[in-house]
Amino acid sequence: MENVKNFLPHQYDRTRPLPINHNYLGEQFYDYEIILEKIATIVRNGDFTLGRAVDEFEEHFASMVNSKHAVGVGSGTDALFLSLKAFGIGDNPGDEVITTPFTFYATIGAIATAGARPVFVDIMDDYNLDPSKIEAAITQNTKAIMPVHWSGRPCEMDAINKIANKYGLKVVEDACHAITATYHGRNAGTMGDTGCFSMHPLKNLNVWGDGGVVCTQSEQTAQKLRLMRNHGLSGRDTCEFFGYNSRLDTIQAVVAEHLLGKLPNITQKRIDNSLYFDTALSNIAQIKIPPRDGDYIKQVFHIYSLCFENRDELKIYLEERGVDAKIHYPTPMHLQPAAKSFGYKKGDFPRAEYVAASVMSLPVHEFISNEQREDVIQLIQGFYS
Repeated sequence: MENVKNFLPHQYDRTRPLPINHNYLGEQFYDYEIILEKIATIVRNGDFTLGRAVDEFEEHFASMVNSKHAVGVGSGTDALFLSLKAFGIGDNPGDEVITTPFTFYATIGAIATAGARPVFVDIMDDYNLDPSKIEAAITQNTKAIMPVHWSGRPCEMDAINKIANKYGLKVVEDACHAITATYHGRNAGTMGDTGCFSMHPLKNLNVWGDGGVVCTQSEQTAQKLRLMRNHGLSGRDTCEFFGYNSRLDTIQAVVAEHLLGKLPNITQKRIDNSLYFDTALSNIAQIKIPPRDGDYIKQVFHIYSLCFENRDELKIYLEERGVDAKIHYPTPMHLQPAAKSFGYKKGDFPRAEYVAASVMSLPVHEFISNEQREDVIQLIQGFYS
């Protein structure tokens, strides 16, 4: 293994000069001085940990997604991990959680570090977990299902919840891509036992570092999560159980609160840009666009990903011409070195492997101009002509 340091700054230095870029943070926080004024109040009050701003943000976030409770935590990864621990998953050797092999590393990392074993099920054409394959993966050790709303498209939650109810399983939604996405009018992250959100700097709702939220309709679960994120403390001098340190920083809550009012516009711009690309690229035979089922799903396009023939060559072609194309992600989780002990092999999940080998993402954030959209389309058309 190579010597690993802080690789992301180097990556951003390499791609930042590209005029059509995935990294839009300088534009996103053009009004940072307003945020700094709010943070100055926090500094003057010394209200740094679990302060009033966290309470206010949690209340507003819960209202936005129509959840009874929202609990701010340190990251989306922590939201997943703490959800599992709140249900005792991983406490017993052999506990299993069914999930998708086509996801970000944090999904699987949360399961593994909680002490459970991830059990993979292949995906559908929309890149999400295939409910028809779940029951065959259930064993006496199965404790939960963790569907991932990939790219901000909700999974088929009715089918997943029906299976979970049949077998008495918990459902922990990985909604880290899916803030304000909906399925039959219900918000992603509110249909399972818990829903987990990320506010990483490149998410649709983003902060100046890491931050996460767990949503639940259960008062009991919410109270346990509040204890777990803060060492198990029910007061300054009383520890109910030994927990973790995963509080949402007050400063990050201020940043997130500042963006809540902008989120509808951020989301709609992503949807508009994504659907514009869909229409323009739909007649290119070498591109496979995933399903965009009509009225019952609202996809928020944290990532805009399609499957492309000659993906790697196209990526280089676009980068050389100023387009920051990215691959999310080239190796499915069951084939990662970290997953070797799980016993999977190439060919076990053919659809996930096909998508990983051909998928590529284009920038669709709210600062992409109409001219830039046309430039990307013309470049892709030219590549395949």
